[in-house]
Amino acid sequence: MNYQEVSVFITYLVFMLSIGVYFFFRDKTQTERSYFLGDRKMGAWVAALSAGASDMSAWVLMGLPTSIYALGLGQVWISFGLAIGYSLSWIFEAPRLRAFSIAADDSITVPQYLTNRFLSKSKALQLISAGVFLIAYTIYAASSIKACGTLFNTVTGLDTSIAMYLAAFIIIGYTFLGGFSAVSWTDFFQGMLVLAAMLIVPLAADAMLAPGQFFVIDSPDYWNAFSSWQEIVSGFGWGLGYFGMPHIIIRFMSIKSQSELHKSSKIGITWTLIILTFAAFVGIVGRMFIGFDETVNSNSLVFVVMTRKIFPAIVSGVLLSAVLAAAMSTADSQLLAAASAFASDVYRPVIRGNKAGNREMIWASRLVVLAIAVAALIIASNPNAGSIMSLVSNAWGVFGAAFGPAIMLSLFWKRFTFAGASLGIFTGAVVDICWLVYMSHTGIYEIIPGFFAGLAAAVLVSLTTPKPGQEVNALFDKALAMSMSQE
Repeated sequence: MNYQEVSVFITYLVFMLSIGVYFFFRDKTQTERSYFLGDRKMGAWVAALSAGASDMSAWVLMGLPTSIYALGLGQVWISFGLAIGYSLSWIFEAPRLRAFSIAADDSITVPQYLTNRFLSKSKALQLISAGVFLIAYTIYAASSIKACGTLFNTVTGLDTSIAMYLAAFIIIGYTFLGGFSAVSWTDFFQGMLVLAAMLIVPLAADAMLAPGQFFVIDSPDYWNAFSSWQEIVSGFGWGLGYFGMPHIIIRFMSIKSQSELHKSSKIGITWTLIILTFAAFVGIVGRMFIGFDETVNSNSLVFVVMTRKIFPAIVSGVLLSAVLAAAMSTADSQLLAAASAFASDVYRPVIRGNKAGNREMIWASRLVVLAIAVAALIIASNPNAGSIMSLVSNAWGVFGAAFGPAIMLSLFWKRFTFAGASLGIFTGAVVDICWLVYMSHTGIYEIIPGFFAGLAAAVLVSLTTPKPGQEVNALFDKALAMSMSQE
């Protein structure tokens, strides 16, 4: 065990937990709106880096670089797809979603927004959405917890399962105590740390390569980025996920003004483009610096091994904390988004009949945070659960296919209906899952058929059901005007 690295980890984890404690005591009279959405007071930098950090979990430091390290440049198309999708979501989706969520009765969750957008009394859409949330977020959180366990085991020799429980305890702690504000501020600091690590490690490794070694790799097909059309199409398909990723787009809803949102989009897009570029660079340089090692590949350790080979313990401890940062910044956002969906969209309207007060709602959500974390731990502890990257891929596909078409249509198509949204979400999720189970041998990422099936269902159902009423159209026009203002 390297005690210097361990001491850095402990210091880092205590700092993260202290943020949750701070917001718990600062906001003693937390409301549902403040706990789940930070009272819509997030500034440009916090919102941008929080959105980025909640997106770029440990897979961007461990999963994606290792895929490129092991399989070659064909995996780089994932970075291209993500970069394009993320940029488009900030440019086109973010301004309208913030305005539309306010106009739709100040909605604080994605399912709540979709219901209020159509002035519907039905709870069907909220129930369908909450079901998708609970399933997908449990899988997604499992990937982050697994990454923490793998890192602790590699660095300290601590049993992987025990390490997972420790990481989950810290994540649950500050999410449980501080809510959205604590999650956003921890994500802000963690986003800065991830950026620093992604810049420093591959550049240092590249500088240590011998002259002429950069293109020397033991596989002749490694540099072929066009070996498979399925890889190219699937890579770009990853970008579709951003339009329906609740824990990311909820940041759009939390920004305090449209003018701050424009600043935030520039920061967020720049941060993400740098991260994705250097994630690919880590994989490529790692293959040349380490050479192919099946242990590195199977445990997604290219970034970890490279960091420990280059830097002394105290420095590597700080840089490897970025892996913890990436994993925790996503897991906390996922837990809070799932908890808010259950509390606001199931517990209050269905179980309690809208009788629950703010304090009861917050405690209901905290119990959901705990329950999902326990389920995620069980999945992460299962050796047959799959790699970090595969777990992320599964959850990402469900969210993008289910919510992406419905949210974009709700923002840009006045003729869109409540029935169309409900059937679109259901169809997208079902097709995505069925494709994963029965058609994964095609090599096409399941989000692509799922997304377009959900889009087709949403459009067809909307066109064959009654048009939205005058009040719904008035809400659309009001929200559209708000999205163009600079308030």
